[in-house]
Amino acid sequence: MATTREIKVPDIGNYSDIPVIELLVQVGDTVRKDQGLVTLESDKATMEVPASAGGIVKELRVKVGDTVSEGSVVAIVEEAGADASAKPAAEAPKPAAAETPKAAAPAASAAAAAGTAAAPKAAAASGRTPDVSCQVVVLGSGPGGYTAAFRAADLGQDTVLVERYASLGGVCLNVGCIPSKALLHAARVIDEAAHAADIGLDFGAPKIDLDKLRGHKDKTVGQMVKGLSGMAKQRKVTVLQGSGRFVSPNELEVEGADGTKLVRFEKAIIAAGSQAVKLPGFPWDDPRMMDSTDALDLADVPNKLLVVGGGIIGLEMACVYDALGSEVTVVELMDQLMPGADADLVKPLQQRLSKRYGGIHLKVKVTGIAAGEQGLTATFEGEGAPAPTTYDRILVAVGRAPNGGKVDADKAGVTVTDRGFIPVDRQMRTNVPHIFAIGDLVGQPMLAHKATHEGKVAAEVAAGQKSEFVARVIPSVAYTDPEIAWVGMTEGEAKKAGIAYGVGKFPHIASARAVGIGRTEGFTKLIFEEATHRLIGAGIVAPNAGDLIAELALAIEMGCEAADIGLTVHPHPTLSESVGLAAEVYEGTITDLYLPKKRS
Repeated sequence: MATTREIKVPDIGNYSDIPVIELLVQVGDTVRKDQGLVTLESDKATMEVPASAGGIVKELRVKVGDTVSEGSVVAIVEEAGADASAKPAAEAPKPAAAETPKAAAPAASAAAAAGTAAAPKAAAASGRTPDVSCQVVVLGSGPGGYTAAFRAADLGQDTVLVERYASLGGVCLNVGCIPSKALLHAARVIDEAAHAADIGLDFGAPKIDLDKLRGHKDKTVGQMVKGLSGMAKQRKVTVLQGSGRFVSPNELEVEGADGTKLVRFEKAIIAAGSQAVKLPGFPWDDPRMMDSTDALDLADVPNKLLVVGGGIIGLEMACVYDALGSEVTVVELMDQLMPGADADLVKPLQQRLSKRYGGIHLKVKVTGIAAGEQGLTATFEGEGAPAPTTYDRILVAVGRAPNGGKVDADKAGVTVTDRGFIPVDRQMRTNVPHIFAIGDLVGQPMLAHKATHEGKVAAEVAAGQKSEFVARVIPSVAYTDPEIAWVGMTEGEAKKAGIAYGVGKFPHIASARAVGIGRTEGFTKLIFEEATHRLIGAGIVAPNAGDLIAELALAIEMGCEAADIGLTVHPHPTLSESVGLAAEVYEGTITDLYLPKKRS
């Protein structure tokens, strides 16, 4: 026979009269033991009042805005035996905190920003018995996804991680950042060996074993994948292999090789990433057409390669194939390579590549590609466009598109833009407050290191912690040769914003380290706000610029002034000391250069 039980506020320390900020269930819902019923929030913490028994909610004794203390009755639950406790109801969605939406992503809905429960009610669930139930499900195991899953597990959440590929790590680890850097290392070794002849060390022409090189790339990826799999097991994260799609606000289906499984969750973190853009009208059924994933397969080394797109991905792969022996031509629609970076940062790279490549064509569009027996013939239009040319392979690297529209998020009530982005606030909440989104699909920049930080925030908020994504700046790196790295405001952005700024630039031709390694084409540039002398942006062109830029990201985060950077003792002789010297250039205290005009 069913009995009723009062659910009371447990011991909450020395707190009293704590406001109720949300109701997690409704009358008639079936809840399990320890499921949260209401959320309380003091000035120190947010906490849920759990059900001390499973059953059906017959009465709610509080409403949003009421205050409660230890012993206050919040609900009446009718116990229905073990069955009721074994069938967890999908919780009503948690409202988002009132946050300013992230500037990098489209704004979250007014309902979420106001803290109202805009999600469809849990009663809209499929009604089917779930194959897997969990507190947190993470859809996608890229850098943001696995970080979110691991952080959620570390915080005591029962976590499920869904990945459509056989290996964890997503695009970045399997077919992106990591394999490309393994190949770029090989390209750099080839280039350094070739230039060693200039200092009396002649190694001769390299003998390239593509199978071994491909094996090196695959081994690098495999080692990292093995590490992720091991950490997932250590944390007791359940990994489901298959494509996940939402079927209700608290359920998603995972379609894998062994059939379809229904996962019921309390919170979800969407980390489904992005995919390479494939321009329409091109013969994509021809294997000689490549996107970035295909290029990393390293099927062969084409004699002539066309790279469509002069952004970071296109130029990185161009560097690889150039070092391996391809004649590379780059076509970019904009008026400079690597749009988004300051033109002076790109100039040393462009000058170096112009001497090596078959051609670099700016403000030029590929109007068509025809497949033939002898190759792929491309036609062009624009300023100084080349004549139609036949290539052995063509790599199209014109950007990536978010996968927000590919997971049926609308069935969970989640807003997805026409472009596939999912709006979130600074706690990474979508308009459905118990569903979060991170990484490429929440907006630019589409970078792994941004996604990892967002993943931690989402997991922490899902676990009830007060956390938000408040990074001032996010560094960007092109792992070309030389590398280009920048962080904070570019000069172009400062001009557009009307900010009075000054620049300290130290040329690497004056760096003993750069001279010693024969790489003097680069420089370090710091951008300071004139009114405060605080660093607001920076850029570096040099070997290992990606390693050097982190100091400047930290300097901006900490609000450093030019003197703070210049007076920091940097080791000598290193490229890192160019950071301090660039600050000295701005301050007018530089002694490693003679600059006639100095500040008083």
